Amino acid sequence: MYNNPAKYSQMIKDEAMRLGFMQCGIAQAGFLEEEAPRLETWLKNEHHGQMAYMENHFDKRLDPRLLVEDSKSVISLTLNYFPEEFQTDPDSPKISKYAYGTDYHLVIKDKLFQLLSFIEEHIGAVSGRAFVDSAPVLDRAWAKRAGIGWVGKNSNIISKKSGSFFFLAELIIDLELEYDTPFATDHCGTCTKCIDACPTDAILNPFIIDAKKCISYLTIELREEIPKSFDEKMENWMFGCDICQDVCPWNRFSVPHTEPAFKPHENLLQMKKDDWMDITEDVFKQIFKNSAVKRTKFKGLVRNIDFIKRITTD
Repeated sequence: MYNNPAKYSQMIKDEAMRLGFMQCGIAQAGFLEEEAPRLETWLKNEHHGQMAYMENHFDKRLDPRLLVEDSKSVISLTLNYFPEEFQTDPDSPKISKYAYGTDYHLVIKDKLFQLLSFIEEHIGAVSGRAFVDSAPVLDRAWAKRAGIGWVGKNSNIISKKSGSFFFLAELIIDLELEYDTPFATDHCGTCTKCIDACPTDAILNPFIIDAKKCISYLTIELREEIPKSFDEKMENWMFGCDICQDVCPWNRFSVPHTEPAFKPHENLLQMKKDDWMDITEDVFKQIFKNSAVKRTKFKGLVRNIDFIKRITTD
């Protein structure tokens, strides 16, 4: 047992594909030396806004060996969420595509546990943990190290094969595997479409995002009223924002996902502008059962809709 890293790596990748993941890459666990000063500067400049949790566990964010004792490998995975259909009313308040269906945390965690069980059953007992955007792990850094793609100017991981409409997740385990070549080339080139398209100028410089200006942050993370300085800049978004991805040329390679759990509620995409403006808590609970949108709660979504309503009626 534990004497054939190349074979085990391929077994893990094959099982990941069978479980529905789009890509799987593996990196050696270690200290993220390049990311350390970037994260420190980003926090020092308070670009994280009210996301105080980003200040916690600084050391663990930079070294997975502090999260999983004696960890050897970071298995980085992607799961496609690009939908086949979109909201039909062009005047309707908009929801980010990733939130159309069941909360991705629930869907991906289940797949990660299945993958971990597969490793234990077919390779041997391992110690490991599953991570889906809910722990101090720098997902994009590990995806880049695992050869998934490069960090675009909008700070998203971009894949030459599939664009950027996918979730990132990790298994960190104490098993030595064969490691993929880190993605070293930036294929954004001189393109600045994401920077130019951002209505709130949240992309300060390539790869640097001021969360306090990001529409996703304003509609999800911000707990107080959206500042009036963002009047006429929210582009009708009531939960999240896809602008910087929608304009990215690499997303011409995006294809519809095949994950049944990401299929939206039957009424979601057909809701008209007036339906959203008059949404009740009962409808909210029905439409967004087990949805990531529940993070804002009914009160938060109504706040966002009221902001849109005020701007469109002034």
